Amino acid sequence: MTGFKLLISFLVLFFIQSFIPLSLHGKLSPVVEVVRKATPAIVNIRTEEYVKEESNKGTNLFKKIFHEAEEDEGEDLYENIGSGVVIDPRGIVLTNEHLISKAINIKVKFVNGKEFDAHVLGCDPEFDLAVLKIKNGKDFPYLKLKRRDDLMVGESVIVIGNPYGLSSSVSTGVISALGRNLRVQKKVFANLIQTDAAINPGNSGGALLDLEGNLIGIVTAVLGEGKGIGFAIPASDIEGMISDLIEYGKEKPIVGVFVERQREDSRLYLIIKKVIEKSPAEKCGLKEGDRIVEINRRRLREGTKLKEIVGTLSGRDCLQLRVLSNGKERFVNLAVTEIYGFRPDALDQKFLEIRVSNLSAYTRLKYRIREKKGAIVTKVKKGGLGYLSGIRQGDLILRINNMPVEGRKDFERLMLEGIKKNYLLYQVQRGKSTFFLPLKFDNLL
Repeated sequence: MTGFKLLISFLVLFFIQSFIPLSLHGKLSPVVEVVRKATPAIVNIRTEEYVKEESNKGTNLFKKIFHEAEEDEGEDLYENIGSGVVIDPRGIVLTNEHLISKAINIKVKFVNGKEFDAHVLGCDPEFDLAVLKIKNGKDFPYLKLKRRDDLMVGESVIVIGNPYGLSSSVSTGVISALGRNLRVQKKVFANLIQTDAAINPGNSGGALLDLEGNLIGIVTAVLGEGKGIGFAIPASDIEGMISDLIEYGKEKPIVGVFVERQREDSRLYLIIKKVIEKSPAEKCGLKEGDRIVEINRRRLREGTKLKEIVGTLSGRDCLQLRVLSNGKERFVNLAVTEIYGFRPDALDQKFLEIRVSNLSAYTRLKYRIREKKGAIVTKVKKGGLGYLSGIRQGDLILRINNMPVEGRKDFERLMLEGIKKNYLLYQVQRGKSTFFLPLKFDNLL
C-alpha cells in the first residue's frame, strides 16, 4: 500500500511540474534567456531600390552592388530585406552598408510589428557597416556593443536576424575561427568572426551574441553560397567607428589622395592613383604612381583599413608616410591640423572628374531637358570615378541623398555632406528615364 501511495504522489508531482513555467523550475536555458532579452532590439530592415532589369535575372540578395550603368538598360523597383540592431535608445541602428547603399526608402520594423522610416547617418563601405536613424521615435529597446578580447574558437554563439524575411529567426552554433581575412569581388574583409550558425540571405546586419547576451558582432553574409559558413564583424572593429558615423558633421580628415591596393613580392602597397589639387598631399610632393609602404612606422597588411589609418591621428602632430617614388625611398610628414582642415572645392572635377553646371537655356536645349532645376553634367572623363560610377555627359542630377539639387551650389553642399557621411546616392535623369546611382569613396585617403 505504501508503494502505491508513493506512485500516486510521484504522478501528481509530475503533472504539477509539467504545468509550471520553465522559469520556475530552472529549465530556462541560457539561449532562451538571451533570445528573450535581445529580440526586441533586433529589427527587420526593408529597402526599396532601383535595379537594372538585366542584373535582376538570376541574382540573389547578395548580388554585386557596384557596377557601371548602361545607357539602354531599364530599371525596376526592387525590394531588399535584411536585419539591423538598435544600439542606442534614440533609435540608432547598425546594419550592413551593402543593404542600404542604393536604397531610396528605408523601413525599420520591430518584432512587435511597429514600423518606422529611417535615414542614413553614415556608412563605412570598407567594413560593410552603416548607421541609420529611426525617424519620429524615442526610447527604443537596444543592445550595447561588447568588445571581447577573450573570444575563443569553439565558444557557443547565437545569431538573430530575418533570413528570407522571417522575422526574429534564431540560430545557434559555435565560433569556427577568429581573425578571418576574405577577398570577395576585389573587396577585402578583415578580422572576421567565422561561425557555423545558420546565416542566410536576410541575416545581413543581424546580431551575433554570446551566451551572456553580449552583442559581440554584426553579421555580414559575404559568402551567401557557403554551407555552414557565416561571418560577422567583431565589436572590437565596430566600436571605434560608431561615433564617427553618427557625428558625421564633424571635421573629416582628408590627406588628398585616391589609392589602390597592390601586392608585389609578398608586400602590400597603396598605389597613389590621383592627387587632389591643393590638398595636403600635393603640398607635400606626393604624386601619382608613388607607393605608400608604411604609415606611422607600421607596415601595411591585407586587412589594413583606410579608416583605421586616419584613426591613428588622434594625439599626433603629423601623419608620417614611408613612400617609394621612382625607386627611391623617402618619408613624408603631413600636419594633422592641415589634414583635418582641408576642405576641397570643385568637388565635381577634383573628386569625380566630371563637370557640373547650372541649367541654362543653352544646356536645356542641347540636352533636351524640360526641367528647370537640377545640376547638369557637361563633361565626363573616361576612367574617372564619376564615369566608373555610371555618370554620363548630359545626365541631370536631381537629388543627392534624397535632398533636392537646384543647381551647382546645392551640388557642392550636398556632396560635402555626403563625403562626411561616406554615403552618396544620386538621383539622375537621363533622357526619359530616372534612376539612382551610389558613389563610394573607399579608396580616398
